[in-house]
Amino acid sequence: MTPPLVSIICLCYNHSAFLREALDSVLAQTYPNLDILVVDDLSTDHSVGIIEEYVQRYPQIRFIQHAKNLGNCASFNEALQLSQGDFIIDFATDDVLHPERVARQVEAFQQLPASYGVVYTDAELIDEQGASLGFFYTRSAGGSLSPVPAQSEVFAEVLGRYFICPPTMMIRRQVLEELHGYDPALAYEDFDFWLRSARNWQYYFLDQPLCQRRMHAASLSRRVYQKGDKQLASTIKVIQKAQKLVRTPHEKEALRRRIRYEARHAYLTANYPEATQLLRLLEEEQGMTALYRLLQVLTQKQIPLQFIRRWYHRWKYGRTAA
Repeated sequence: MTPPLVSIICLCYNHSAFLREALDSVLAQTYPNLDILVVDDLSTDHSVGIIEEYVQRYPQIRFIQHAKNLGNCASFNEALQLSQGDFIIDFATDDVLHPERVARQVEAFQQLPASYGVVYTDAELIDEQGASLGFFYTRSAGGSLSPVPAQSEVFAEVLGRYFICPPTMMIRRQVLEELHGYDPALAYEDFDFWLRSARNWQYYFLDQPLCQRRMHAASLSRRVYQKGDKQLASTIKVIQKAQKLVRTPHEKEALRRRIRYEARHAYLTANYPEATQLLRLLEEEQGMTALYRLLQVLTQKQIPLQFIRRWYHRWKYGRTAA
């Protein structure tokens, strides 16, 4: 039997420093049935020239070159429509795939019921030079992981906390088709995708580090909210979607926990209008406490306490991370 076709959608924007290593890792997969699409979202570096070189050498690569920057969500959706795989990997071309990545995740899917829509894994974190920074999950002497990965029904978990390394996911095509892909109105995709997919599909954690995630200054995951941040605005939109999706008291409490977390960070990054909006959502969800009523007053008066966030980051991550 022919193994299931897997589409790897490679999204590039100014990744020329990392692009060869990323594409080489795709081409080095041990899995035999791949559909490879590369999208360049109007890079201003040498990415296009590198991609064209690879297309000439490897004609199985399909190249989509943008004349206008569309952003990750719209770029992914465009490639999704052109892809043919039964399973999909959303791959940023500053990351690196383990040679067995596709084979092991397909094997996991084949052993799971059809109700499972996502298989995710551990990842090694690397810096701009490729040096190891450790792993996404930290492990205790007894082998327990932090953050604790959730499996099966994960809606409340993805709503309330962060425990999935986004580039490790393999997604069943049917999931993305039901959701009509990513929401192009958002500045980023993972939180929204997790919520909408986990409402109807199950997740499985495969405890193996099957990719390297590049951590550098341009990574969205490394950025602290700035004033007027588009990521924060997108998070508020996703929370408003979540309000319509929650069904149980446990999920409702997870929603409150998420709103409190985002309200604190919005306030401590001086995003006062967004903090006000989040605190109103917390009131709607009957989640206000004395602490958050105080935060509401501080937000209304725009009293700057950003030094608290800086102190916390120095305490938790060391002075260089603040």
